[in-house]
Amino acid sequence: MNVPQLAAVDAARAARVLNQVRDARLSGRQVRVAPRPVIEQSWERLLRSGVDPERDVRAGLLSADEVRRRREESPLREVLPVLREGLLSVADVAHHIMVVADGEGRVLWREGCGPVLRKADGLGFELGADWGEGVVGTNGVGTPAVVRRPVQVFAAEHFVRSHAAWTCAGAPITDPRTGRLLGVVDVSGPLETMHPATLAWVDSVAKLAESRLREKHLGSLERLRAVAAPALARIGGRAAAVDGEGWTAAVTGMPYTSRIALPKSPSPGRRWLPALGMCTLEPLAGGWLVRSVDEAAGRPPSGASRIVLDLTRPRRWSVTVSGDAGSWSHELSPRHAELLYLLAVQRGGRSAAELALDMFGDSDRTVTVRAEMSRVRRYLGGFLEHRPYRFCEDAEVDALLPADPGGLLPHSTAPAVVRNRTSSP
Repeated sequence: MNVPQLAAVDAARAARVLNQVRDARLSGRQVRVAPRPVIEQSWERLLRSGVDPERDVRAGLLSADEVRRRREESPLREVLPVLREGLLSVADVAHHIMVVADGEGRVLWREGCGPVLRKADGLGFELGADWGEGVVGTNGVGTPAVVRRPVQVFAAEHFVRSHAAWTCAGAPITDPRTGRLLGVVDVSGPLETMHPATLAWVDSVAKLAESRLREKHLGSLERLRAVAAPALARIGGRAAAVDGEGWTAAVTGMPYTSRIALPKSPSPGRRWLPALGMCTLEPLAGGWLVRSVDEAAGRPPSGASRIVLDLTRPRRWSVTVSGDAGSWSHELSPRHAELLYLLAVQRGGRSAAELALDMFGDSDRTVTVRAEMSRVRRYLGGFLEHRPYRFCEDAEVDALLPADPGGLLPHSTAPAVVRNRTSSP
């Protein structure tokens, strides 16, 4: 069923059909019309987690001071003018509201049509409210944050019945430096006022906001490059000027690399970095001066031998390396989380063809595997061997997995991950 098109042609009929689909699916009856995949997957997550579809949950609101603090600390405040210019004027005329939430689903900004704002108050869609999917069910704020892509939720596609009079279109906004979810921008309103193109409209404005953040980042690297130039000119060995996330502004005595993995909380002193070996970190205005002091670059020091792959937090997967030289962490993309999980459970290693079979069910897709593993090696360096791909023998590798096997990389379709997810006790 083409839900957006049906809602545009006959909103009342769309609401009736979606309500029947929801009631049948949640009661376990056979459904005559299947829910859209993104909606059905959301419902399955919520049924597993025990969210009550008949209960309107009102999570504790953040205080006004806490909302103010989060606004001040959120990078999204830098792109509010972009969001307002792109969405607010049309939203107000069309009887919608614009909502901007942080990465935890907390509503930080809410503007638009006055009567619709008052209706939103009745649903608890207020400043400081928690609209994470695991709290209030399928919705245009929490669900895009989980699946990391734009989602429109029509009427009874909302998991909680009291939200069925609404339609929401939300798109995630990510940090172009780290890939970290910064938040979600959402346009919401009564079902009959929504248009099939609303989702594309919201997504395009979210991408424009990300582009503005990228421009701001490039500007900060330009300033760091100017600050670092005198120091780099005096250095005879390998060195780089990087920002707080490891993005490179300038290098000397070494090939340029776009990013150098830094410790999770950098501090001055000696540290082992995968790309350069043993280094010293010195603070610069807006970043760090990284100077190599170990010519055996790419080889981990003898004490740095524990690797922890943390897959317990949805969409916040990470790998942490620790040892005598300190520790550092790197947040993982979905694809890299899959690859490192497969290597963690297959300590003997996997060839490119075997990984391609594990990932895609097609052993011929070795080019894709090699490209991704090359990206992984940029931050894991000497901790990974190849031919076959595997963690180095001296490393102690721990994989932290969700308590519920169904929560293991829940959005992964990699055959080997799906098998492990369904066969776990």
